[in-house]
Amino acid sequence: MNKIIEKIVLSKDVKQYIVECSAIAQKALAGQFVVIRICETGERIPLTIADSDKAEGTITLIVQEVGKTTRQMGFLEVGDSILDIAGPLGTPSEIEHFGTVVMIGGGIGIAPLYPITKAMKAAGNKVISIIGARCADLLFYQDLMAAQSDMIIETTDDGTCGRQGFVTDALSELIESGERIDRVVAIGPAIMMKMVAETTRPHGIPTIASLNSIMVDGTGMCGACRVEVGGETKFACVDGPDFDAHAVNFDLLIQRLAMYLPEEKIADEHFCRCSSAKEGEKNA
Repeated sequence: MNKIIEKIVLSKDVKQYIVECSAIAQKALAGQFVVIRICETGERIPLTIADSDKAEGTITLIVQEVGKTTRQMGFLEVGDSILDIAGPLGTPSEIEHFGTVVMIGGGIGIAPLYPITKAMKAAGNKVISIIGARCADLLFYQDLMAAQSDMIIETTDDGTCGRQGFVTDALSELIESGERIDRVVAIGPAIMMKMVAETTRPHGIPTIASLNSIMVDGTGMCGACRVEVGGETKFACVDGPDFDAHAVNFDLLIQRLAMYLPEEKIADEHFCRCSSAKEGEKNA
């Protein structure tokens, strides 16, 4: 059992949990993730390790409530426990002194981007961060990202925070300004990462995407997380999650991400109905 020692609401439907998990905290590296199970009958879901503290023996998890299990986790409070946490899983991000790196995070992708940004800064890189969301209510970690960046650009689709537009608009402006860019790292919705790759491709800028494919066991056995990279099948859980964005078949990834949407909707609606019924009984 892994006890929750802190819970913070970061933005609409996004919560941060600091969880006691000493064994994983000692080993976790930037870019790695865990697979959690809330209860005995629960499903297994992957969550990126947003931060870790070896001395305290804790890891930080960021959860966006978009389906049954993430909504169920939203009900957990300080003092509650998560049944299983397996990890650290995945291949750590490649951290070197590249020169100037542009870190791009969209929505919930800002959470896994943060530890990589911190590691890139510690490696001596000049770090330019671009973070974006649909609106100000969905943007978070601005101060943490700014503290690890030489420059930070915030964007929102509706202009309620930072500049109005997409992260790719800011990236294009940066490229057109003549800024030397040695590497781009993008984490966020698949369509966002695809557009980042298409923005950097004509300029030959090495670009890395952290793929958010469907995962079950997280060890390469189930094959659910398979993705096509450079015409070959790779498993995001063991070969990734970081891949050359210019080689990823994003169209296939987007199709696969939609495979279980009907089933996910049914499970989510059932959980919401049951939760509402229980709440009603409690208040009766």
